[in-house]
Amino acid sequence: MKGDGHLGMPPIYGICHFAICCVYEAFFRGEVTGQEYIPARGGFILAANHASFLDPPFVGCQIPRQLAFFARKTLWKPGLAAWWLDAVGTIPVDRDGGTDVAAIKRVLQTLRDGRPIIMFPESTRSRDGRLQPAKPGVGLFACRAGVPVLPARIFGSFEALGRSGRLRLGTPLHVTFGPVLPPEVFDDATAGKDRYQRASEKIMTAIAALEVPRPAVV
Repeated sequence: MKGDGHLGMPPIYGICHFAICCVYEAFFRGEVTGQEYIPARGGFILAANHASFLDPPFVGCQIPRQLAFFARKTLWKPGLAAWWLDAVGTIPVDRDGGTDVAAIKRVLQTLRDGRPIIMFPESTRSRDGRLQPAKPGVGLFACRAGVPVLPARIFGSFEALGRSGRLRLGTPLHVTFGPVLPPEVFDDATAGKDRYQRASEKIMTAIAALEVPRPAVV
């Protein structure tokens, strides 16, 4: 994220956003293209591929608005961690099995309130850095909330921090944003029980079509 967009964010989120931007610029700076597609207002889903723990913060720091993120419910323990998670607007989810109805309602309400959320159609991190099949989750939220989807593809994060756990500072991390997908592009209400899965697959196809940014011409 270039400029002073973080100054218009809630204080704690803005400070964290600025700090992550600094880390990105210092240790993982790559090319970022397509930022003109980022909606200036209204709720939307930022849907990206997922290959590393670095993906959420470093794609998020390219967005000049406050994003909502997810975190495991068990992290909400008394103390600084729970305070910080609430301060930056994190949504708690139960990832230990079952359907978290409360989290679903909160996500939908967040989108309807005009706040964007970052999601990963693959659900889990890639084991080899390659794109994985989409799960129905992103399609469910996008269709039920009736919001547009901003596709993004991250390049280099698996090399920077893959499942091996070895952090490689200095590895360029590139981000490409694509044109926004309105609901009518991915939502087929006649698809029946496959509606959400098909929506996720269409969103994943848009992500897969994005190419690594070309180096800026000096």
